[in-house]
Amino acid sequence: MTMSASPARQETLPPMAPPDEFAALYEKYAGVVYRTALRITGRPEDAEDALQTVFLRVLRQGPRIDEAIAPEHYFRRAAANAALDVLRARGHRAEAQLDESLPHPAPDSSPLLRERLRRALATLEPQDAELFALRYIEGISNTEIARMYGLERSTIGVRLHRIRRWLQEELAR
Repeated sequence: MTMSASPARQETLPPMAPPDEFAALYEKYAGVVYRTALRITGRPEDAEDALQTVFLRVLRQGPRIDEAIAPEHYFRRAAANAALDVLRARGHRAEAQLDESLPHPAPDSSPLLRERLRRALATLEPQDAELFALRYIEGISNTEIARMYGLERSTIGVRLHRIRRWLQEELAR
């Protein structure tokens, strides 16, 4: 006995990206997506999750690339969003906590600082976390970010300043 999807169900499914187009996009941009996600999450397994999320969306919906934005920027932004989602999900899962019995930080506290920064980023509003990641993790200029969002360069600068100030206060606690 074979079962087929009902006509109503078929109408609600989004169009899939053509296989050749999907394969070409994956081949060209998977590395960018993975590296972006890895720099944000700090963990290869989380970067893989973000990579899968981005390309599953592309497969299901096709890429939604604004003609004014370079495709690489689209994929960096999608990777940043997916990576931040992974960080937020990780923040809600049970994680091994720092050993409170240590009287002071370990000599090499940079991994600890990076993890604290990741956790703080996960608490920001999604667009603020994305802006921070694109500028300071990915190194995209304020001008390019402004073009990606359709905002003025000065607006991006002000928002990034406020985000940095908030993160500094958060990390000082």
